[in-house]
Amino acid sequence: MTIRRPIAVSLLAGCLLGAPVLAQAPLPNLGGSGDALLSPQMERRLGESVVREIRSREPSYADDPEIAEYLADLGARLATGTVGGRTDFEFFVMRDPTINAFALPGGFVAVHTGLIGMAETESELASVLAHEMAHVNQHHISRMFGQEQRMQIPVMAAMAAALLLGRSRPDLATGAAAAVQAGTVSAQLSYSRDFEREADRVGFETLDAAGFDTRAMAAFFEKLQKATRVSDDNSVPGYLRTHPVTLERITVAQARAANLPYRQHRDSPEFQLVRAKIRALSGDATEMVASFRNAVADQRYASESAGRYGLAVALLRANQAREADAELARARKAGAVGPMIESLAARIKHAEGDAPAALSILSAARTRYPRSRALLYAHAEELLAAGRNQESLAILAEPVRLYPRDARLRRLQAQTYAALGKRLLQHQAQAEFYALEGSLPAAIEQLQLARAAGDGDFYELSVVDARLKELRAQDSLANATR
Repeated sequence: MTIRRPIAVSLLAGCLLGAPVLAQAPLPNLGGSGDALLSPQMERRLGESVVREIRSREPSYADDPEIAEYLADLGARLATGTVGGRTDFEFFVMRDPTINAFALPGGFVAVHTGLIGMAETESELASVLAHEMAHVNQHHISRMFGQEQRMQIPVMAAMAAALLLGRSRPDLATGAAAAVQAGTVSAQLSYSRDFEREADRVGFETLDAAGFDTRAMAAFFEKLQKATRVSDDNSVPGYLRTHPVTLERITVAQARAANLPYRQHRDSPEFQLVRAKIRALSGDATEMVASFRNAVADQRYASESAGRYGLAVALLRANQAREADAELARARKAGAVGPMIESLAARIKHAEGDAPAALSILSAARTRYPRSRALLYAHAEELLAAGRNQESLAILAEPVRLYPRDARLRRLQAQTYAALGKRLLQHQAQAEFYALEGSLPAAIEQLQLARAAGDGDFYELSVVDARLKELRAQDSLANATR
């Protein structure tokens, strides 16, 4: 892998966990599991607060449902190997070439595209996710914050957001951190060696129980150690440096793997497709087309189908839809299958101006892959673009009921109601979208607009009034704790 800029290796993060202290203070006495913990509800609120900051302030936040869906599937496979831990993790992507992943309270895990690109096998990527999931399941974040009982959610969220902002804008982070006294409390955001050992051990057990190659953890640690050596440490701000990947951690991981029977894990097709997509969407489109063409011609790829898929993505990005269509056909011939292939095929037909073909592809794909929400989003968006609003509304109805916390579904539902001229239902759906995004004042405003829309019946208005009362109470409680 060509490292085009200094690497901030931050695999040990949560609230940018693993980020070093802003002020050199000794690590606190972490105590045991009996220490005061944040409640699960407080953990979730804190995690949601920081995720909102990332979405609104981090330009590198990637709203890519296909990559997020792959990570969610990988996380679900790992969760099957977790005993007594949470299973409702939410993964999101940061379009950033640095090698980084971080966990947040409440089960949120962010993964940088640079990390996915560096992982040569799915087991290597899984080893990082297992480590981060262990930090959450062992309540390391909660145990650190629990010692500072006077610290409230907004203060913790603001301090974590300041550290996140500092990844790319250290000048802004300095002022933000000072505003929340981050120099004092940031020491509590750095994991102790005991916490790191525990996350390594639990993560390894999770990796093994889920059927992945356990040698991958030590292998990836070694890659990180090499990446750290080639980076220019002087150019990496202190608060971005994490605890180093030590020889001890590598040796222990190797010893654990040596005590288990050898197991080869076959990468899923989606792993290679996601890596190809990330690369195809980076840099200059024309350069990516040339790069993929050369790789395919020279057979320099881990998977021919993924290599040709990446070339098709790059060609479509370069506005060469016809060539992309031809290359995708070659990818299919090489064995490419799955929701990502069908989604790209539909995007190509849309770019060629053939909306009926795009809709036909998506409809058939959703029958074949009914669990793919990324395909559902694409189908609803294509129906809306074609003016087939009732059909869009119909395919969204059941998923909205099954996945009430899916903000994207609510946004699509609001757009569909708006296209149909159903104002009360539009504002009601938009209110739920804002509520899921954590913006209670905006949600309340939307419900007020719904009440004044003038096109609702008695039952619909009663539902709006009940929800408005509920959100106002939540908003009052949130304001009282600030």
